Amino acid sequence: MECKVREEQQHKKEMMAVQDSMDVLNGKWKIAIISSICYYNKRRFSDILNDVAGISNKMLSKELKELELNELIKRTVLDTQPVTVQYELTEHGKSLQTIITNLTEWGIAHRKKITGK
Repeated sequence: MECKVREEQQHKKEMMAVQDSMDVLNGKWKIAIISSICYYNKRRFSDILNDVAGISNKMLSKELKELELNELIKRTVLDTQPVTVQYELTEHGKSLQTIITNLTEWGIAHRKKITGK
């Protein structure tokens, strides 16, 4: 009986961890934005905008601010004319690289299974 209670507590902790992850990476855009930055290491706003099909300037700006608040990306303003802003993954953000790679591989396999291509 005690073992079952411990297993249940562990399961609740794991479910909370999944929910925490989903809260940080929620929405349609965050994983795609992280993937764009992850692939190139450093990206300008316009580069990410071109990479993530369908996202608006306003939404990209909002999502980047949230990712920065969660310490997943770092924003650097470069002293250029005109001013250039660069984004890169923090060390904490880089810990998502395995997840991004796994999602990419799964997505490729899933598309192939569903479409036959």
